[in-house]
Amino acid sequence: MRWLTLYARSRRLPASLSALVLCPLVIRILAGADWSVLFASLALGAAVAVAATGLSGQDVDLDRTAAFGWFPRRLVHLVLVGVVAVGVLLLVRASAVPAPVILRDGLGLVGLAGLAAFAFGGQFGWTLPLLWLVLALFAPGEPVGLFHVLAWPLQPSDVAVSWWVAGGLFVVGAGLYSAVGARR
Repeated sequence: MRWLTLYARSRRLPASLSALVLCPLVIRILAGADWSVLFASLALGAAVAVAATGLSGQDVDLDRTAAFGWFPRRLVHLVLVGVVAVGVLLLVRASAVPAPVILRDGLGLVGLAGLAAFAFGGQFGWTLPLLWLVLALFAPGEPVGLFHVLAWPLQPSDVAVSWWVAGGLFVVGAGLYSAVGARR
């Protein structure tokens, strides 16, 4: 059990957990009566982004010398970030935001966080979830083709392309991060 305490401290989990819970709560309060899918996606993106900064320890080389497999620990860490973020958002959501949209966005944003940690390092795990949300906000035009791919976090829950994009991002991001870890 000592490894769990060391793991939590090296990944700054207490601070990440606090921020992970506070982001959706604060954004929900600030949005007030204007609560919508847009604000829910931003709240979820902010929660995943603050927690994603802890996807690597202080010394990546030291992590790589461990005598145990990191795959299950990394996967559980990433999945727990998503479960807590989605859970908090489901608790504070209004009926204006369907639960499937929150679940889909959680899957995709956690996958993007894992992909960013793999590609840029754990301290930059926040970059891809927030970048994709910004792109989704400014996605041009009609809801066809590329629009569905870029704006998947803001799509209704019945748009199949948004589920495929979110699921693909989760599988690729979680798989790469869990198997290889964060970049040095």
